[in-house]
Amino acid sequence: MRRRRWPVVAMVLGVLGLLGWYVAYTQHVVTQLRAAAGGQGRMYARIYEALQDTSLNADPTIALLDLSRQIRESGLPLVLTDKNGRVSATANLPTHVVPEDSVSFWRYLMELDRENPPIVEPAVGAVHFGDSAIVSGLRYIPLLQALGIVLLLAFGIYALVERGRAEREKVWAGMAREAAHQLGTPLSALAGWIELLADTVQGTTASRAVEGMGQDLQRLERVSHRFERIGRPPRDERVDASELVERLAGYFAMRAPTLARTVTIRSEHPGVPVMVRGDLVLLEWVLEVLIKNAMDALGGRNGEVIVSATPLPEGGARIRVQDDGPGVPRKLRKRIFDAGFTTKDRGWGIGLSLARRIVEENHDGRLILAETDRGAAFDVILHG
Repeated sequence: MRRRRWPVVAMVLGVLGLLGWYVAYTQHVVTQLRAAAGGQGRMYARIYEALQDTSLNADPTIALLDLSRQIRESGLPLVLTDKNGRVSATANLPTHVVPEDSVSFWRYLMELDRENPPIVEPAVGAVHFGDSAIVSGLRYIPLLQALGIVLLLAFGIYALVERGRAEREKVWAGMAREAAHQLGTPLSALAGWIELLADTVQGTTASRAVEGMGQDLQRLERVSHRFERIGRPPRDERVDASELVERLAGYFAMRAPTLARTVTIRSEHPGVPVMVRGDLVLLEWVLEVLIKNAMDALGGRNGEVIVSATPLPEGGARIRVQDDGPGVPRKLRKRIFDAGFTTKDRGWGIGLSLARRIVEENHDGRLILAETDRGAAFDVILHG
C-alpha cells in the first residue's frame, strides 16, 4: 500500500516545495530590486548634488568616486575601454578573470558583449557590461519552473495510472475472497463425508485412499485460505523453516510420478528449528510454486527435487528448491520473473512473478535464481 501512495505523496510535496521556493525567490527578487532602485536613487542624487554645487571649491572627483563605489556595490560586471580598445577601468569581474591575462580576459569581454551590446562613444571609448546576479537568475527561473511543472505532470499521470491499477487489484482481491467464501460450504461438507467414509472403511485397504483424500482436502482448505488473504496485510509470525520444507516435500513426494518416470522429492534441514519471520500461508504458497516448477522442469525424465532450509550467520534462513533438470537457459534468466512470461504451452506466467512479489514486498526478503552446476535452484532469503 505504501508503494502505491508514494507517487501521490511525492507529487503533493513537489507542489508544496515548488510553491514555497517560488514565493521565497520572488521575495528575494523584490528585495534585490528595491536595493537596486535605492542605489540608483542615491546615484542620481549624488549627480544632481554635484551639478548644483557651483562653488569655487567644488571637486567633481568626489562625486565620481561615489558613483564608482555605487557601481561596484550594484554587482554589475563592467569593463571600460578607450577609443583604442585598451582597458581603462573594470568593476565586479569574476575571480577567474584576470585583466593581465589577455586570453581569459578578452574571452570574458566577448561574453559580456554577447549578453548586452556595448555602449560606444566614439570620442571616449566603449562600455562593456553584463547582467547582474538578479537578471542572471531570472533568465533560468522559467526553465526551472517548466521542468518542475513537467515533473509534476509526470508524477500526476503516474499516480492516476497507479490508482487505476490499485482499483483493478482491489476488484480482483474482492472476487478472490468471495470465491474462498463460496468454497467454504462444499469443503465443510466434503470433510464430513470423508470422516464418515473413514469410519466405514477402517481396517481395509481403502483406508489409505481415504487418508490421502483427507490430506488433499486439507490442502484445498489452505488454498481457500490463501485467497482470503489476498489484498490484506500479511501476518508477522514465527515460522519454522525446517518443519515447512519437510512437510511440503513429504506432501509432494506422495504425489510425484512413479510409473513412466520417477521423480524423487526430499527435504534437507539441520534437524533443529530454523526460525524466520513471515506469513506461513503465503510462504507455503511460494514454495509450492517453486516445487511445482521444479517438477515440471524435469519434463518427462527421472530426476530429483531437493527442498532445503539452511540458517544464515546473520540470522534468518535460506530456503532452496533445486532440481537436476536441464536448468534455465541463460537468455531467459532475466525474464523468468516477469508477469505473463512462460515457456509452458498452457502456462499463465504468474507463478514466479507472484512468488517474488510475496517474498520481496510482503516479507522484505529476496527470491533469486542461484548459480548451480546442474539443473536450477531458487533461493528464498528470509529474515529471522
